[in-house]
Amino acid sequence: MKNPGLAAVLSFLVCGLGQIYNGQIGKGIVLFVAAGVSGLLCAVVIGFILLPAVWIYGIVDAYRTAEKINRGAEGSAEDYSR
Repeated sequence: MKNPGLAAVLSFLVCGLGQIYNGQIGKGIVLFVAAGVSGLLCAVVIGFILLPAVWIYGIVDAYRTAEKINRGAEGSAEDYSR
């Protein structure tokens, strides 16, 4: 069982960490890198828009994925590591 609230909090603290907690290692790394790149782009206007968008996506995705894992709706956690 995965705790959706914990997944969301982990993604709030470190973008992508909730996905890693859910077993989606690849997605977590991509979100972490995307948030880092977005953070670097904050000197440019697009970064101010992109960083919150990536971060919010990560939080919502981590929560929803944990719920799906708990319901068994989409297979095992290993399926999410791609």
